[in-house]
Amino acid sequence: MQKLIKTVPLLVALTVLSGCVYKRDLPQGNLITEAMVQQLQPGMSRAQVAGVMGRPLLEAPFDANQWDYVFRLDEAYGGVKQRRVTLTFTGDRLVDITQQGDFSEDPDLTPEEGMGPASEGASPIGVLPGSQPEAAPESAPDAGGTLPRGGEPASDEPLNL
Repeated sequence: MQKLIKTVPLLVALTVLSGCVYKRDLPQGNLITEAMVQQLQPGMSRAQVAGVMGRPLLEAPFDANQWDYVFRLDEAYGGVKQRRVTLTFTGDRLVDITQQGDFSEDPDLTPEEGMGPASEGASPIGVLPGSQPEAAPESAPDAGGTLPRGGEPASDEPLNL
């Protein structure tokens, strides 16, 4: 009976806590926007297409004349949005553009403020103290020499220990 009294609250607590998991949107593949697809015109070279769209996520292994751009957004608290653009070439020239998915509005990939871990490249300015240490001097008179700069050794002499 005491095991049951301890087990039931534990199971209830675990059930409640399982719903408290942070989720975030998961984008995968090449970001494809309507503006990018509108720039594509039959007759463009492969280099011009790569300049507009970037390199494709998939190149058909048995047919080098087909490039596939796939974008999938698995929304944390929603559904899955998927877009696909298939480009067909004859030689070096674009001849066909096939779209699949909803291109009516671009996906919102901006992170929500204050949610989840800090994003890469975020500015740490708000975390820094008010004053910064001064840069090291070019020479150290007390040591009797010059400080080495990045990539060059301090001296060619072996250390005497």
